[in-house]
Amino acid sequence: MEEKELRRYSRVVVDGDEQASSRAMLRAVGFSDEDFQRPQIGVASTWAMTTPCNMHINDLAAEAAKGADEAGGKAVIFNTITISDGISMGTPGMRYSLVSREIIADSIEAVTAGEGFDGLVAIGGCDKNMPGCIMAIARLNRPAVFVYGGTIKPGAKRRDIVSVFEAVGAKSSGRISDAELLEVEQTAVPGPGACGGMYTANTMASAIEALGMSLANSSAQEAVSEQKVDDCRRAGGAVLNLIKNDIKPLDIMTRKAFENAIAVVIALGGSTNAVLHLIAMAREANVDLTIDDFTVIGAKVPMLADLRPSGKYLMSELIEIGGIQPLMKRMLDHGLLHGDCMTVTGKTLAENLEDVCDYPPGQDIIRDFDNPIKADSHLTILYGNLAPEGAVAKITGKEGLRFEGSARVFHSEEKALQAILDGDVKAGDVVVIRYEGPKGGPGMREMLSPTGAIMGKGLGADVALITDGRFSGGSHGFVVGHISPEAAVGGPIALIEDGDAIVIDAEIRQLQLDVSAETMAARRAKWVRPPSLVKSGALAKYRAEVSSASEGAITIPPPWDD
Repeated sequence: MEEKELRRYSRVVVDGDEQASSRAMLRAVGFSDEDFQRPQIGVASTWAMTTPCNMHINDLAAEAAKGADEAGGKAVIFNTITISDGISMGTPGMRYSLVSREIIADSIEAVTAGEGFDGLVAIGGCDKNMPGCIMAIARLNRPAVFVYGGTIKPGAKRRDIVSVFEAVGAKSSGRISDAELLEVEQTAVPGPGACGGMYTANTMASAIEALGMSLANSSAQEAVSEQKVDDCRRAGGAVLNLIKNDIKPLDIMTRKAFENAIAVVIALGGSTNAVLHLIAMAREANVDLTIDDFTVIGAKVPMLADLRPSGKYLMSELIEIGGIQPLMKRMLDHGLLHGDCMTVTGKTLAENLEDVCDYPPGQDIIRDFDNPIKADSHLTILYGNLAPEGAVAKITGKEGLRFEGSARVFHSEEKALQAILDGDVKAGDVVVIRYEGPKGGPGMREMLSPTGAIMGKGLGADVALITDGRFSGGSHGFVVGHISPEAAVGGPIALIEDGDAIVIDAEIRQLQLDVSAETMAARRAKWVRPPSLVKSGALAKYRAEVSSASEGAITIPPPWDD
């Protein structure tokens, strides 16, 4: 490829007398004469002291920059934001979490396009900045590699952040003391890295690796490790290889690649947020993906990983036996992955997996196909008179496959949590948390505090929770989220009353309210949407543009009619 083609975008910014001012500005940030002849590689760092998930990422960004420079590029590091789900959870601040996905995508797009970078390394460590990075990469369609910031090391007694949420419920029911709760709080999060189970961060990192947008094992490395440093350096070099071979993200993020990502998420027992994020990422890549694709693929793919939150093991323990590469090799051999998909290595998925060794004998983290944890997907798309446009349940089978109970209705997460902690929620209840959807929140908060409290009180098998909000990857139990249409737009969830019978049936994929159509019509005639305190700012902008959860809660308008 000609030298100018290697600098397809940056040459517009730095070549010619008319761009002398651009070069003058860049000299001040460290460019030499030779650097203007190199492809410019943006390194998007999601560093922040707002969360342990991202507190180390500037160091990783520096390593990615070294890799790009050593491969013949000129790296330029820039920042975007991140919001901690774990810190904002259960507070009004959590409304900004999903909104931040769009802000991150917009900011990476703006800087990369505005500065004329020829390629991109994006490094994400927390739930929303990973899909945000991929959404921007898809929009830009310039050679790019995603790097996962890595998982956290286990806390004392194999604890993690979910241990704290569940300890709050245990303390409220008298199962542990104040001192024991404090000890859990002090030891659960020992340092840098994303939450340690197969929660949303590790789920999305695994999905992106299966998608082909990160290097092998990027999803299965601890945040503080030599393997992660090497991953970053190799990613910087890999972008140069992609530029030279003119391999762009949309060559990689095909329909079949998204099917691979869904299949791996199911096999790993991943987070319900994967449904939301993969649909949003696919939309940016011009791939037609819907919630029903999770049902089709889920009928063929078993859940094989015994990982938290519903299982036994942490991500660090999966790393010790080889990460997700041996699992993907097994799935490829069983015809559950498309091996001909291109990846950021410049090779196909099958070529990348050709020399991967299987897991060591005797390990029980990843089950064999003849002994799955669940024979089909744990992510169940439900429909019914409560969810005409769909809902997403996370049901591993450990809780059973059917739940019938009486509604306990709450208009916010805080009110529901207080009732759970106060002991007002009893066995047989279906906790209904509404007006927490994309528009209703606005921002579609995660319900880890209520689900953690339910589990901590020992009610995980006896109480269900349904919501038009969503769940943390750390949530488990009989939970259904993403109910569409949401309450704020007059969806049926807005019409539930205390005591109504609700049936959740994972086998027939149904979410049903046992109330007559006539009664529902009468309730609808009286329904008035509660007023919102959000009148301006980012949340109001988001509310005005956001789609339903079943469409990925995206803010992209329909394509312009040319």
